[in-house]
Amino acid sequence: MQQMPFINNILRYKSLSIVGLEKNTGKTVCLNYILHRLNQIGHQCAVTSIGVDGEQTDSVYGSAKPEVTLYNNSFFITSEKHYAQRRLVSEIVAVDPRRTSLGQLVTGHVLCGGKILLSGAASTNMLRSQIADFAQRGVPLTIVDGALSRLSLASPTVTEAMILATGAAVSPNINQLISKTRFVCRLIALDEVQPSLQQQLAPIERGLWAVDNDNNVHDLHIDSVFLLDKKKSDIFAYGNTIFAAGAISDRLLRFISAQKDITNPTLIARDFTKFFISPETYNDFTRRGGRIKVLQRSNLIAICLNPTSPQGYNLNSHEACQALSDALSLPVYDVKQVQ
Repeated sequence: MQQMPFINNILRYKSLSIVGLEKNTGKTVCLNYILHRLNQIGHQCAVTSIGVDGEQTDSVYGSAKPEVTLYNNSFFITSEKHYAQRRLVSEIVAVDPRRTSLGQLVTGHVLCGGKILLSGAASTNMLRSQIADFAQRGVPLTIVDGALSRLSLASPTVTEAMILATGAAVSPNINQLISKTRFVCRLIALDEVQPSLQQQLAPIERGLWAVDNDNNVHDLHIDSVFLLDKKKSDIFAYGNTIFAAGAISDRLLRFISAQKDITNPTLIARDFTKFFISPETYNDFTRRGGRIKVLQRSNLIAICLNPTSPQGYNLNSHEACQALSDALSLPVYDVKQVQ
């Protein structure tokens, strides 16, 4: 049976996130494919989620959705509500005292495989602790299935590797689909700063900071982009490199681009999940000589395509995969074509 090359790549990592550019881009199909292949080769894993995944019917469109299928000797985390609704045989390994909107989180060990609804951590901090707990139990891989627009779980501070799901739900127009997917991939592939600077900036949790020519870090005492106008005479007092510890918006990029006295400014972000910017603003910033770097680059190991949208649009799977692959210089897979 044919196997996607990225399955072997997954075995190199202890944690993996599956994130979608939009709802209905095939995350659960991709997850089920990976779980099936891992089971075939006897590679144990654990599965958890941010949000709710594996529901039988899409909550927005009312269309049928694939359930999550787990196999013998795998582990999972879900809420107590959905643990009670499971269609598999499992034993309870642990119960997290922290509560979510659906109750406490239950860690289960699958004794006889079947279907389940996953509803997991409410924050990335909880995810990190769950991944660490599974590693302590000797589970070699934890897979995190993401809810809509939760790219944060793909942060390299949460999971070691990621798979990006895209498709007709993003846009039924192949050119727009390529454009939107390529922009996210461009952010994922941003260059990292040098390790010495990374070590200095990583502990900083908020605000804007300046980096001088000797890589010394200076607190600008700007906690919000809304204070930029009041502090604009101070922001480049130490040079043209700025570190933003939190989210990066169009407003910040436009502000930096508008400073006439600064040439070739560099903006450093924690990682690609901190960007909430439009392609137009990004392109304008770089066209004016601006550079963007990250403390840590996310490790994208595969792109998966769902050629069907819930509105009934269908792309030609082979043509869409090839067009995306050519545009991104990355392999793109439709996992349904090899099952």
